[in-house]
Amino acid sequence: MAEEAVTAANSGWWWIPSRLPPWCPTSQIQLQTAEDMMLRCIKSSFSKRHVPISNGNLLWTLTFSNDRVKDKTPMVLLHGFGGGVGLWAQNLDALSQRRPVFAVDLLGFGQSSRPPFSMDPGAAEDQFVESIEQWRAEVGLESMILLGHNLGGFLAVSYSIKYPARVKHMVLVEPWGFPESPDPVEANRPIPVWIKALGAMFSPFNPLAGLRLVGPLGPSLVQTLRPDFKKKFSSMFADNTVAEYIYHLNVQTPSGETAFKNMSVNHGWAARPMLQRMDQLQHEIPINIIYGSRSSIDSNLGSTIKEMRPRCAVESITIRGAGHYVYADQPEDFNHRVLQACDGVV
Repeated sequence: MAEEAVTAANSGWWWIPSRLPPWCPTSQIQLQTAEDMMLRCIKSSFSKRHVPISNGNLLWTLTFSNDRVKDKTPMVLLHGFGGGVGLWAQNLDALSQRRPVFAVDLLGFGQSSRPPFSMDPGAAEDQFVESIEQWRAEVGLESMILLGHNLGGFLAVSYSIKYPARVKHMVLVEPWGFPESPDPVEANRPIPVWIKALGAMFSPFNPLAGLRLVGPLGPSLVQTLRPDFKKKFSSMFADNTVAEYIYHLNVQTPSGETAFKNMSVNHGWAARPMLQRMDQLQHEIPINIIYGSRSSIDSNLGSTIKEMRPRCAVESITIRGAGHYVYADQPEDFNHRVLQACDGVV
């Protein structure tokens, strides 16, 4: 109990227990089962394992590779806040046809280890970045294409700044954390719905504390609040597979979730905006930025980065009919555009 109290105090959330409420209907086995259900429609052969990194931590990894593509530069998929490898279910078959693909649960999320994170935004970010580098070294990848959605896009750039020799290409999908938090005078500017949800709905708690606090009502709450996820995957599942997976992903120990909160200010804006650091990124790394035409995220980011980096290959791609979860809203178009963008990477 003493150790539990220290962990909670260090996280800055002493009023939320570090363990799950006893009425919260979840477990690691239930998360694993929910993920297996998400992946049951995948036709390609793949392996899955925990990759060891420092301090006894493990990163859950799906590996898609075969003799035909094994010598090509691999693509590494980094999910967004509250996500996991199972949400790439509509993309893994297509993307792995031309090169090896690795889908990773970020540290603190999914089936990866959920250690304490620093309360300092920079230190927490660095914990994520170092975990990716340690994972790369353990898996034995010389270089890679990084594709990141939301938080994963932010971390892809942060990693590429620190380890540029390891990155041949970046694909940023609706990336989080690039612009600065708007000034008070811009208060009338529309705030994306997902940012409002993260920053306001459960403040001052961790962003997803509500799911844990409602206990056995959690699975129904996910289905009620996010019926769109069932629609996004309707070509694969007619039941509540997706809602079950999202629920079990996000009611485990709030590790990466707490890190995200520590890295955020003012309704989910980044405490350390990435645009302020783009000048540190090597010009040789090409960047594709993918947006959904129905998303609330500012799609002018590509133009801004191109102006800041005129010598760098920067291309923005807008996918019609897609929202923030581009890869799930319009998977065929998304897969085609990603393969096309990375076709020149050997």
